[in-house]
Amino acid sequence: MASVTISGIKNCDTMKKAFVWLDAHGIAYDFHDYKKLGVAEADLARWSDAAGWGKLLNRGGTTFRKLPDADQQDLTRDKAIALMVAHPSMIKRPVLEKGEVLEIGFRPERYAALFAG
Repeated sequence: MASVTISGIKNCDTMKKAFVWLDAHGIAYDFHDYKKLGVAEADLARWSDAAGWGKLLNRGGTTFRKLPDADQQDLTRDKAIALMVAHPSMIKRPVLEKGEVLEIGFRPERYAALFAG
């Protein structure tokens, strides 16, 4: 069975829902709290390449909205990654990795499909 890593911020409500779902289904996982531990630029680059940086960057959150206009405008992959390294709260949560599979955000039906069988 592929190892499972879930990354995010422990106190996030969406993260809590994902933890509850994983625990209820008996799925073992490693948790990486990127608010406390930070996030590697290489991980963000890999996630961005797999899912698209636009899906990974949470533009609706308070942290992004409080940025200066210059930081919010003319976003590119590299600029978005630099912002997420500097402000991990801007990364959509959770980021779940199961082997080579990457899931951004929590939707019970997506997790059920990912862990089916």
